[in-house]
Amino acid sequence: MSEASELDVTASPVPDIPVRDEDEHLNREFIAAVEAAIEANDQDGLRHLAADLHEADTGDLLETLDPEDRASFIRLLGEDFDYTALTEIDEAVRLQVLEDLPTEVIAEGLGELDSDDAVYILEDLDEDDQAAILEELPYADRAQLQKALDYPEESAGRRMQTEFIAVAPFWTIGQTIDYMREARDLPDSFYEIYVVDPTFKLLGSVHLDKILRTKRDEKVTSIMEETRQAVLATEDQEEVARRFERYNLVSSAVVDENDRLVGVLTVDDIVDVIQEEAEEDLRALAGVGDEEISDNVMTIARSRLTWLVVNLGTAVLASVVIALFEDTIEAMVALAVLMPIVASMGGNAGTQTMTVAVRGIATQELGARNLLRVLNREILVSVFNGVALAILIGVTAWMWFGSPGLGVVIGGAIVINLLFAGLSGLLIPIALDKMNVDPAIASSVFVTTVTDVVGFFAFLGIAALWFGLPF
Repeated sequence: MSEASELDVTASPVPDIPVRDEDEHLNREFIAAVEAAIEANDQDGLRHLAADLHEADTGDLLETLDPEDRASFIRLLGEDFDYTALTEIDEAVRLQVLEDLPTEVIAEGLGELDSDDAVYILEDLDEDDQAAILEELPYADRAQLQKALDYPEESAGRRMQTEFIAVAPFWTIGQTIDYMREARDLPDSFYEIYVVDPTFKLLGSVHLDKILRTKRDEKVTSIMEETRQAVLATEDQEEVARRFERYNLVSSAVVDENDRLVGVLTVDDIVDVIQEEAEEDLRALAGVGDEEISDNVMTIARSRLTWLVVNLGTAVLASVVIALFEDTIEAMVALAVLMPIVASMGGNAGTQTMTVAVRGIATQELGARNLLRVLNREILVSVFNGVALAILIGVTAWMWFGSPGLGVVIGGAIVINLLFAGLSGLLIPIALDKMNVDPAIASSVFVTTVTDVVGFFAFLGIAALWFGLPF
């Protein structure tokens, strides 16, 4: 038997294991094989398993691995590790990974990325760490990334890709095609070619499909379209995402205050922005702040405590209202049993209206032009639902306690509280937005306060008047 044959027999290659199971979760067998390869320091085995993974799968794998194994995973993969995967993981995990890797290794990895991905990874680091990594990069790359980092957080300048194709207006289609074939510093993927004057002021853009269908001797200006949706680099990313959605854009030029072309935004970046903004609003509505699944106990506790303290204050206010009717409650114990129902129904109704209002404000679908129409609609909805629930709970209270008057009292309180819930759920977010306060963050506290206070006051006040009970 030849030496080559003996090697083939004795070798034990890593078997192919599906990366994800039927539920699209990472396969436990695959994770175990990766962990075993890391523990055995088996570079070839790990590369066989993970070198060709999509960056999203690599990101999920990094989050699944034990913290002490993540740096080893990257080290063993070496040049086969795609640093784009670091854009797919939680901020806390990314910071931990970057802290465990040598500065020169991080710089080498970032040098292979598009500028927008490199900026995304760098922007969460403190200035000293950013400077140390940038110092390891070539001057041109360092200057490019530093310029992007100088733009405001959550702006188009932070999201844009600074690799793009720009040509002069006197170029022909043939020159443009030859340039794209020969140049080595082009972006990995692109949808438009931009036309600029000698000062790099943006004149227009040309879609690739038009270039392919035009004769070589035609000038690019003959098929150029004026860029109507150019994005200012300092513009908020949420506004940019809304523009992409409104005009069905795939990419957009980014310009500075002098209309000079400085970058390009593509739809894959905007999808991330839309997801981030939606998650931010959802967390804000619940008062949990900028919280990630991977955060530790103290980080999460501090994030939630602030709004819990605020809620405590509003709960005390509701308790003060109840205390005003202490004698009323003592005279009819059934009131104490039914009180939570009134407050709970009002709170739920207020949250429903508030959620729709906050979404309408965020998407700019709710404003002065349609406020009265939406307000009238919410009043009618609140009255309709209030009457329906009043009949239901009123009959229940009558049968439960044998008192038709108690059914009338709780029914009236339900109608009043649902009306105030609808009004506060709509008007409070609008008022906060006018005061430049994020309605997603602050609305829930105020709406809950209104429904609790109004609910208790209406229920106990009507009961005191109806039954002639002491205040």
